[in-house]
Amino acid sequence: MKRIEATIQIDKTGAVSDVLKDIVGGFTILEGNGRGSGERKTMRAGRGTGTFIAEFNKVATVTTIVDDSKVEQVITAISDAAFSGKAGDGIIVISSVDDAVNIASKKRGNDAL
Repeated sequence: MKRIEATIQIDKTGAVSDVLKDIVGGFTILEGNGRGSGERKTMRAGRGTGTFIAEFNKVATVTTIVDDSKVEQVITAISDAAFSGKAGDGIIVISSVDDAVNIASKKRGNDAL
């Protein structure tokens, strides 16, 4: 099993959610602030007379655990849905999962997914 975490721009959350719901059993989306290679927004201040650059961008982290056989399919789906061609589209991190337990059914491993 693999855990896939994708940090994406907040406006791509709907597109990524739409492609994942038919591939994986479930996923979690957390919204937050991030700072990376993407261009940060210019904000207006002082009754519109001044501007400043936001310290962070709004991002979302999409997390799911999948069977090894679905890893490439999930990566491709997320990459295609989140792609804009600009710096700061996001990053996908894949890590190994030793075991999983479904709390309600008490199933373990791939059966828990």
